[in-house]
Amino acid sequence: MYTRRWIAALLMSLSACGGSSTSPGGGSPSTPTTTLPPSGGPTITIGPAGVSPKQLEITVGSRVIFTNNDTVPHEMSSNPHPTHELCPPVNEVSALAPGTSRQTGAFGTARTCGYHDHGQSENTALQGTIVIR
Repeated sequence: MYTRRWIAALLMSLSACGGSSTSPGGGSPSTPTTTLPPSGGPTITIGPAGVSPKQLEITVGSRVIFTNNDTVPHEMSSNPHPTHELCPPVNEVSALAPGTSRQTGAFGTARTCGYHDHGQSENTALQGTIVIR
């Protein structure tokens, strides 16, 4: 029979390893609200006036952080709208609640990637480019 001390040690080791958590009723694992990488990196900020910078240059293999400093959610997607197929790493950002950040996938090919807010695809203030060299 397992002792309380052994169970407590097991629970502590699981939480220290970053194991997934479940809701008290044993439901589905919780999801993080922010996925800002600890090392930082090139950042595109979304604010009330739009995205900044409008054009960002990075090297092949890099990732970009999108940070939503606006008061409303945004859903950043690759061009063209609505298929979002030209630069799949951008699509990993997806929905950003106010005050959250998320990183793109790695850009593996030198090219220029356009992006936009899916919910406001015609709003030029929420459009930009990432140039991969």
